[in-house]
Amino acid sequence: MVLVALINQKRPLLSRIGRWTAELVLVFVSVYAAFWLNNYQQHRQDAERRDQILAALDQQLRKGIDSGKINRAKQEHKAAEFRRALAAGEMPLPQRFAFITDYSPIDWATMLQSGGVQLLDVQTLMAVRNDESVIRWGLNRMAWYQKISDELIVPNLDQDISFFYDPATKKLRKRFGIYPDALDANVQFANDLEQTHTALLRRIQAERQRNH
Repeated sequence: MVLVALINQKRPLLSRIGRWTAELVLVFVSVYAAFWLNNYQQHRQDAERRDQILAALDQQLRKGIDSGKINRAKQEHKAAEFRRALAAGEMPLPQRFAFITDYSPIDWATMLQSGGVQLLDVQTLMAVRNDESVIRWGLNRMAWYQKISDELIVPNLDQDISFFYDPATKKLRKRFGIYPDALDANVQFANDLEQTHTALLRRIQAERQRNH
């Protein structure tokens, strides 16, 4: 009888322990499920945001490559024609060197800060940085040529051609010899941009394909 009584006393305790264990397991499963769901939703949001950034970069690069090809063709013709006339002794008049671009480093920075740095592949980020470096370096060089043009050529466009050329040799005077170099540099910059833009575009397309 004593043994039966002890067993009957232990049954409520075992029942309570089992209930506590079940409740603990239920809480653990609920917390884990919520954590998994939150991670899944965050992963989906990150994937969507990454695809939006890559799509925007893709579109911007395609537009830049297309317009760059048109601009490069114009600059190549301009530089080649000046070199041809110069070699023929025609003494072509230097024109104002002006470089116009709609590039804004703020656009790139904003795009990267909006999640690109955390979401994009490391190699893609390196390609972006390389592309931006080429742009910045080229723009600084073009700005330097434009400054020289504004100081040496623009104020003297009403001068006689002998102001720019030595009539005896029909060669540009030394201080204006930088003008054909500026035209060539403009063409080279266009070529560099197309190469880096194309490399970055391929990198972005590869990442987009891998993500899908």
